[in-house]
Amino acid sequence: HVNTICKLMLLTHAFEILGYHTVGWRTDTNNFQSQRAIERLGAKRDGVIRGDRVRQDGVITDSVIYSMTKSEWLTAKTRLQEKLSNYY
Repeated sequence: HVNTICKLMLLTHAFEILGYHTVGWRTDTNNFQSQRAIERLGAKRDGVIRGDRVRQDGVITDSVIYSMTKSEWLTAKTRLQEKLSNYY
């Protein structure tokens, strides 16, 4: 549950302390586990940037871009808090 606590803290800080309007994530196009985790947070898939980076093995790869807006944050925050309440 440490991961859930960290996500809650980071997003709370971004939206409620710093006043961000949007928070974004970028993950490798082949990292399906990460994509599912980002989607479970409530972030929306914005699209794919093709050939934008080179992996350590030298392969040129694409990135999947996600974002969450301030208006989506309340739902995501509630979901994270509910998830944490299952641990305690």
